[in-house]
Amino acid sequence: MVLTTEWQLLSHPVLSRFQHELWVCQLNSPDPHVSGNKALKLKYPLQQALKEKKAGILTPGGAFSNHLVATAAACAQLGLSSVGLVRTDQLDQHNPSLKLCLQLGMQLIAVSRESYRQRDTPEWQQHWQQQFSDFLWVPEGGTCDAAVRAVSEFPLGQTPAGQADWLISAVGSGGTLAGLIRGAGPASVVGIQVVKDSGLRDKISRLAGNVTNHWQLQQALHLPGYGKTDRKLWDFCCGIKEQGIMLEPIYTGKALYSLLQLIEQGQLSVGRRLSFFHTGGLQGLAGLAYCGLIPSTDSGQ
Repeated sequence: MVLTTEWQLLSHPVLSRFQHELWVCQLNSPDPHVSGNKALKLKYPLQQALKEKKAGILTPGGAFSNHLVATAAACAQLGLSSVGLVRTDQLDQHNPSLKLCLQLGMQLIAVSRESYRQRDTPEWQQHWQQQFSDFLWVPEGGTCDAAVRAVSEFPLGQTPAGQADWLISAVGSGGTLAGLIRGAGPASVVGIQVVKDSGLRDKISRLAGNVTNHWQLQQALHLPGYGKTDRKLWDFCCGIKEQGIMLEPIYTGKALYSLLQLIEQGQLSVGRRLSFFHTGGLQGLAGLAYCGLIPSTDSGQ
């Protein structure tokens, strides 16, 4: 899959006041459903599935998962099958994300929330792998050593203006940040954690391996919890859209909003070049509109 990199210099009063230069990096593929960090995280698992002549990919995810949609799209493009284990008591056929997965040929299986909590245990994974023995298992969010390797190879620090001082990304399952840490070179790394997970820092450290780079994990500063937004955050995303950068408020929008707050608090040295990774996930806008969290007329952002 051919990937193209798009860079855009962001303007904002906070950046001007603290003399920061902030580049937003977007990673695109010919299929808009396979973009951002998902395009990187699926790279090696897809290659492995093809090399080992697997029937396809088996993977878990939430009912509005960007990862499930990207997996379904990538597998369809390569002639592979896909199975999604969905955290839900009942499959909602009108859910835009699940509907898209089905259109792309993914088999969806509803998994109760109680059962889904065991998703990281070997026993739970083995149970499903035995039922789909000809499929390659990929963890939730695509986070695995192969995904970390692919992200580490992506030159996020090489902006059009030169080497970045800081690399920044939203953090959900931790694989993307671990990859950025591993491949950061001379740059420092900031992860904006958009989920509540007390074990995330240790997980990232394990995935990143033995690295000496300076990195930090910051909790997203805006109040709405994971999977939620509010008018203030959505207005921020719409304001950034005026510069030609489309955001969703669950990952990238919330992380960028929090980054500007961190800069205002003086937590980054003045006068730095920042590289911010847009991790994609724009398909999630339709789901937010479906749930009434953003205006339906804005879901095509």
